[in-house]
Amino acid sequence: MNSQRSQGKPKEGASADSPSQLIDAKIKSLDDWRGKTLAKVRSLIHQADPAVVEEWKWSLPVWSRDGILCTGETYKAKVKLTFPKGASLKDPAGLFNSSLEGNTRRAIDLEEGDAFDEAAFKALIRAAAALNTKPARD
Repeated sequence: MNSQRSQGKPKEGASADSPSQLIDAKIKSLDDWRGKTLAKVRSLIHQADPAVVEEWKWSLPVWSRDGILCTGETYKAKVKLTFPKGASLKDPAGLFNSSLEGNTRRAIDLEEGDAFDEAAFKALIRAAAALNTKPARD
């Protein structure tokens, strides 16, 4: 028996499943606060930038626009939103609270019951999209 399927986790590489369907399945498999949090974050990402593309990479939800904006990882006690270019983004609300030591990425760790500044998060998504779509300098 395939242990991934028996645990309700999405199947990777199944050609019939779109990235959005895999993300739907991931959210559904998390029948607790983590699934609700991931669903809320997903909604906020699409509100912030309707042109965002959903992808499924590394067995994770990935949101992109001319490059990755952020990934959505789920752990037993947190949902982690990793921004690969987060160190280049202004974060006046101080949402980044993880992976702060690196030169490139930043992350937001959300635990059950954490307050979350939705407007500031949407601003980060828009800033990440703007960074990705900015013309390269010669």
